[in-house]
Amino acid sequence: MEEEEEEVLCYLDRVLEEEEEEEEEEEEVFEYGDGELDPITPIHRQFKGEIEKGLEMKKLVLSGFLASEEIYINQLEALLLPMRPLKATATTSQPVLTIQQVETIFYKIQDIFEIHKEFYDSLLPNIQQWDEKVTVGHLFQKLASQLGVYKAFVDNYKVALETAEKCSQANSQFQKISENLKVKGPKGSKDCTTTVSMEALLYKPIDRVTRSTLVLHDLLKHTPKDHPDFPLLQDALRISQNFLSSINEEIDPRRTAVTTPKGEARQLVKDGFLVEVSESSRKLRHVFLFTDLLLCAKMKKTAVGRHQQYECKWYIPLADLTFQTLDDSDCCPSIHVLPEHEIEEMKIKISVLKSEIQKEKKAPKGQSRVERLRKKMNEQESWLLLHSPTIPFRVHNKHGKSYYFLLSSDYERSEWRESIQKLQKKDLQSCVLSSVELQVLTSSCFKLRTVHNIPVTSNKDDEETPGLYGFLHVIVHSAKGFKESANLYCTLEVDSFGYFVSKAKTRVFRDTSEPQWNEEFEIELEGSQYLRILCYENCYDKSMLNKDDNEIVDKIMGKGQVQMTEILVPDINLNEVCERLEQHCCVDQNQHNLSSQPQTPVLKRHSNTGAKLWGRVRSKLLRQKLDPQTVQSKNWHMDVIEMNGIKVEFSMKFTSRDLSLKRTPSKKQSGVFGVKINVVTKRERSKVPYIVRQCIEEVEKRGIDEVGIYRISGVATDIQALKTAFDTNTKDILMMLSDMDINAIAGTLKLYFRELPEPLLTDRLYPAFMEGIALSDPAAKENCMMHLLRSLPDPNLMTFLTLLEHLKRVAEKEPINKMSLHNLATVFGPTLLRPSESETTKGQQITSASDIWSHDVMAQVQVLLYYLQHPPISFAELKRNTLYFSTDV
Repeated sequence: MEEEEEEVLCYLDRVLEEEEEEEEEEEEVFEYGDGELDPITPIHRQFKGEIEKGLEMKKLVLSGFLASEEIYINQLEALLLPMRPLKATATTSQPVLTIQQVETIFYKIQDIFEIHKEFYDSLLPNIQQWDEKVTVGHLFQKLASQLGVYKAFVDNYKVALETAEKCSQANSQFQKISENLKVKGPKGSKDCTTTVSMEALLYKPIDRVTRSTLVLHDLLKHTPKDHPDFPLLQDALRISQNFLSSINEEIDPRRTAVTTPKGEARQLVKDGFLVEVSESSRKLRHVFLFTDLLLCAKMKKTAVGRHQQYECKWYIPLADLTFQTLDDSDCCPSIHVLPEHEIEEMKIKISVLKSEIQKEKKAPKGQSRVERLRKKMNEQESWLLLHSPTIPFRVHNKHGKSYYFLLSSDYERSEWRESIQKLQKKDLQSCVLSSVELQVLTSSCFKLRTVHNIPVTSNKDDEETPGLYGFLHVIVHSAKGFKESANLYCTLEVDSFGYFVSKAKTRVFRDTSEPQWNEEFEIELEGSQYLRILCYENCYDKSMLNKDDNEIVDKIMGKGQVQMTEILVPDINLNEVCERLEQHCCVDQNQHNLSSQPQTPVLKRHSNTGAKLWGRVRSKLLRQKLDPQTVQSKNWHMDVIEMNGIKVEFSMKFTSRDLSLKRTPSKKQSGVFGVKINVVTKRERSKVPYIVRQCIEEVEKRGIDEVGIYRISGVATDIQALKTAFDTNTKDILMMLSDMDINAIAGTLKLYFRELPEPLLTDRLYPAFMEGIALSDPAAKENCMMHLLRSLPDPNLMTFLTLLEHLKRVAEKEPINKMSLHNLATVFGPTLLRPSESETTKGQQITSASDIWSHDVMAQVQVLLYYLQHPPISFAELKRNTLYFSTDV
């Protein structure tokens, strides 16, 4: 199965590559008209192409739905399998369950199975004989008209679960049956069966209704309005949406009311994983917000095969809950904060593991190693999730103690605060739960939770949408909708390694209701999918300022987010891809090449390809869309985020890391950016380029105490203005430097080194630097690393030593600017060493986004860190000393 799956996926890669090549050819297209060759105009070709692409997308949606429908039918069959013998034994002298219990637990399952079996059998031939005239709307319309059966199932769902749980507790035989139901794999799949619990399978019909409604949305999106299917699909969607609306509270068991012995009904409103500071250490907790209380729990350790359970650590009735600032609380719990370089180092290790996993997946018999690597990555990502958050969130029980959380995002903190405050507006009564009530409520958390796993990539399925790796360019234009003038600014957050991080901040626009920022930022993305924008009112009331460095005391005026993977990912032409892919899946097992004769695409799957393979194929298509070479936005995408009546206008575009860091020589040799360093120093008659000397001088004059200097992004438009000024040798450059934001000056220096046509430490010496830093013997490493410096051209060496001493002076102010030697090495290492074209990657393609990070990145950081930690190195001493140790370079 694995070999055949890989064969199809490799074939898909080839097809997609051919697609890209064909798109590059700009030949005039002709089609046969009424016996003549008629040129197709670009407009007609575009219109026709859009219709064909829409129909192929529709077919792809249907293919995926059909594959999942097969899995769903198998799940229903697995539920029905024990029903018949249980019903048969109910009338014997030793019944496992009573007839009433059997009918309650399996209520309407047989009817639902028959409905979907008929639907599947009717839909399959339509897709097998697919063309633009095929209609499927009537099948979805009929399926929607039978939702009354689901209504009956939903009405009984809670009782069915309770009955099954009680029967499991009372009868060990039924417990064993209910925890070990066998679900068949897709037809022809070698993955014969999977073991699933009855509780999980009983939830499948509820999940299916929502899934069917989403599919109807997708089908309508890709069906032309004049197609016969369009009104039928519209009607089916209308019926489905009305059905979901009518049973909204019942359809989602996660929000089903929990009834305590006192008869109080409470519903789950929000839940998620938060880091709590307890006994001066960080603990990962699952926090549940109910309609009348906040409950903090941790997962109990249970034996293999036993049900997972939560243990309640504490709860606060919302009527008694208040929010604390540092001034209100007794003291801030002492908590060890890790140096930022340790966090960055862990991110690099995780990225390296991702790369290794991708390689092992393609290796023969690499599955066992993949599982070991996944386990290791899960441990490292969990560590990162626990140690990264720094933003405090305090809640207080006015009749008891306070609790202290650390969050990674002010957006997330605001979400929790707003959700609690909204509930507190209702007439709430304080409550004290008995031990039995607390036990019942805590037990219900496992079923009610909406967040099942900690947010790490190792917990995601391979089919889930991968994120973007590279650089996001964002321009925050303006905002409207403020009721009165204020001092306003925005911050930008993106997700990375399972949590959100604040990446940029605009200037404060003072005393206005319509701020016009028009500031551009470059944000590094590491598997990111979402961009968040938060709009703040700047607080100047000193009494409200907080002593905690990480506390943001300014008022959030509005917040919102967009999914970058939906906006920035261009549509790819799936027309020919689908045709060839399906032909490939349908060829004879011994046939490896497609027939040269054109064939009608048929959806009949190969005997050894099932829903799992097709899921992987869809995932592969998504990943192709997210490939760094594909997601290369040529134009800015403008959008608006609406937040609490406020509209923030922004634009964004994406550049892959590979393309952004590509060293391209400048066509203009009269400037300094993109020009070889020896050319610039010779022209200037200097030992170190003027741009390097001036930027260093300005940073040391007024930026050495700046928090995050060289780490925090400067405004991209300011950096571009400085770049132009240095390139054209503007006379006013010193005036510009004195007026410019210091982060823009730091960003200009980084950009200069990044855009050198070859790295400062040269392409020629790069392999030797990688070998030298890997040496174990300290004396050998010292000799090698000094010899390599001495081998640099004089302008490169002088510039490097000048930068080195500057970075050491910056690191001396680490208590103030938070920039350690390791932080600075992380920022500058890849910029100074990354080769213009790596010998190891010549002729190879990046196989996945995570391959962008490699072992080389860690080594590049280590090389610069070695020199930063070394005693002062002088140019004269290097040139004077002769070392016996020699290295081939």
